[in-house]
Amino acid sequence: MLGIIIAYSLVGAVAGVLAGLLGIGGGLVIVPMLAIVFEMLGIPTQHLMHMALATSLACIIFNSVSSFMAHHRRGAVDWAVVKSITPGILIGTYLGTCVAAWLPTSALKVFFVVFLYYAASNMLRNKKPKASRQLPGRLGMFATGNVIGAVSSLVGIGGGTLSVPFLVWCNVTIHRAIGTAAAIGLPIALAGTLGYVVNGWGEPGLPDYTLGYVYLPALAGIVCVSVFTAPLGARLAHSLPVGKLKTVFAILLLVVGTRMLIKLLY
Repeated sequence: MLGIIIAYSLVGAVAGVLAGLLGIGGGLVIVPMLAIVFEMLGIPTQHLMHMALATSLACIIFNSVSSFMAHHRRGAVDWAVVKSITPGILIGTYLGTCVAAWLPTSALKVFFVVFLYYAASNMLRNKKPKASRQLPGRLGMFATGNVIGAVSSLVGIGGGTLSVPFLVWCNVTIHRAIGTAAAIGLPIALAGTLGYVVNGWGEPGLPDYTLGYVYLPALAGIVCVSVFTAPLGARLAHSLPVGKLKTVFAILLLVVGTRMLIKLLY
């Protein structure tokens, strides 16, 4: 039991720093680590990824608040963008959880691994979209929010991996894009958590201490640490070479994704 508590705490520490440093909710770390821990706990395979995704999004509720408040204090959150994209985010994310609840764990793992490779390859190539246009109008922001929310719900992330490049493409400076992405993570996390709670409510075979698909012991263990490390990540984002750190993180993602793929195939 002590080992499990330590594992949750370590996941929370890393997720919190990443939330503030890279503008992501830490889900790219939380989901695979929870999948490993849940497997060790003997959680039924058919619920394993659903619980990992749901619990990750629930954690991001707290991570995003801690992170975007730190960025807000530095004037790095564009609240007009957050307001305009939120309706699409809410609908896309909730509908995404409905799709995820219908999919088997194996399909969710495949989708997650593909997304990990996509995110890692972009980081390693340091692929940056050219700031070639302005932010779209209301309909465009709604459609963009739908896509970001739906994909985020299927991989259990706060959307920063998608929203930061989009904002940079639309002429938002990188530091402001990171801070704004952290704020966008909150509606993603709220709608995603609600969706997984509703879709997992009364599902047979779930362990004790679950709220829908959200596993409360893991949520508590991760959040208790991550809320303190997210502000640290936000401070580091304004002082460290984020590009080099992304390279290290990308390599980590490739290792994690490959491990998940191997276990899925064999």
